[in-house]
Amino acid sequence: GTTRPSPQQTIPPSLAETGTYRCPNPNEINPTIRTRKTLSPPPSRRRHARHRRRLRLLPPADAAMDADGTSDPSLQVRVRFVTKLPAPLRAPTDAIAVPADLSRMGLSEVVNSLLAADEPDHQHQPFDFLVDGEFVRMPLQQFLNAKGISAERVLELEYVKAVAPRKQEKPCPHDDWVSAVDGSNPSFILTGCYDGLARDAPRTRPFLQFQAALLGAATEGNLHVVTGSKDRSLRLFKSETSISMDYPKRIGAYKILRGHTSSVQSVAVDPSKEMLCSGSWDSTIKLWAVEGSEEDGDAVSLKKRRTDSSGAEQSQLEGLATSTLLGHTQCVTAVAWPDQQTIYSASWDHSIRQWDVQTVKETWNMVCGKALNCLDCGGEGSSLIAAGGSDPVLRVWDPRKPGTLAPVFQFSSHSSWITACKWHPSSWFHLVSSSFDGKVMLWDLRTAWPLASVDSHTDKVLCADSWKGDSVISGGADSKLCISSGIEIV
Repeated sequence: GTTRPSPQQTIPPSLAETGTYRCPNPNEINPTIRTRKTLSPPPSRRRHARHRRRLRLLPPADAAMDADGTSDPSLQVRVRFVTKLPAPLRAPTDAIAVPADLSRMGLSEVVNSLLAADEPDHQHQPFDFLVDGEFVRMPLQQFLNAKGISAERVLELEYVKAVAPRKQEKPCPHDDWVSAVDGSNPSFILTGCYDGLARDAPRTRPFLQFQAALLGAATEGNLHVVTGSKDRSLRLFKSETSISMDYPKRIGAYKILRGHTSSVQSVAVDPSKEMLCSGSWDSTIKLWAVEGSEEDGDAVSLKKRRTDSSGAEQSQLEGLATSTLLGHTQCVTAVAWPDQQTIYSASWDHSIRQWDVQTVKETWNMVCGKALNCLDCGGEGSSLIAAGGSDPVLRVWDPRKPGTLAPVFQFSSHSSWITACKWHPSSWFHLVSSSFDGKVMLWDLRTAWPLASVDSHTDKVLCADSWKGDSVISGGADSKLCISSGIEIV
């Protein structure tokens, strides 16, 4: 027989002034109104009980969820779209209201609609969105709640072209497992194979074959190549890129570098292209001088004579290591030479080590807890180290932060061991990885999810690299070189 108090009676004046409405305790509105008779607890317990009831009744200030946990489609967020893309892809920068449950695909539709309004010939394309340098990978309201951003703020969304493989090239078959790829030359792809040959494959078939099993390579100018092999040697090759591609041609090494007592597992060249280093199953890293030519050699070279397939006599030189770096206790699986004075190495002994080239001394090391298969340096000033190994996680460390073993980034979308990781040659943010799970993934430091996952192999992927700035190349146990092209990196 009682009447329910009106909203004006239930909202305290202080809350009405602020415009914030909090659901009150009915007993506080009118103590005489009770749903059932209860024994009154002591005053202190009554205060605590009222506080607990308030906590149960009050939703989060920024909540935008229905009772079933889904986003409320009636809520909106004010956003402003900005971009660094060229003029035809620049949408108006006025703030507009969009549904709070929009995610990346919905936001991409909005931007394409704005662009089509100004340019009727605009072709629809997918975009990615960043807020304060981080990619948005969830509905807007969920992103705001996760980052503690007020829904009252006009959210500035920077949009960039979405990165995804646009074209899968025809695979280039090999006679055995493809163990290494190198895409540093924009005209050619170098591959190493378990059949004992390194190949120069421009597209669907090789036209140069090198007499060594390639585990690491670097190229410059007229195709200078260094290979590492299971026969414990490194070999240097040189070839003119003007060779006819009509028929494959075998090239012999003009210089052999000997000194390791076990298989050579990794090779890197210094930025000046005058020195190289190699990691081996003998747990050592050796430094070699590559200066000198087929005719001159260097001070420790011994001339030998050999004939090529045409019967012409060739001179072949032997070189010895200039220095040996000692410290690892197991196979040195990867080496990187990011600047003139510094070498980084990774090993199955679970460690990453930094070496000073001039003093031939170890200057820093870090134990990662996993046997490591790959390592590469990148980011701004090549200051970040990416490494992967005997678990599905690709990790990135910043050695400029002393005293910490925690990686600054971790990417865990692979489902098996990581076999290779390479930074993009022209981007601080992007790197590619391969895994025994048969996938090649493209990563961006600004999001924990892969930008692209390439499933072009039917078996374990053993190696991967970037090529020409817009392609990802990979080789594996299915004896194929696979190329995914048309990938725009921003």
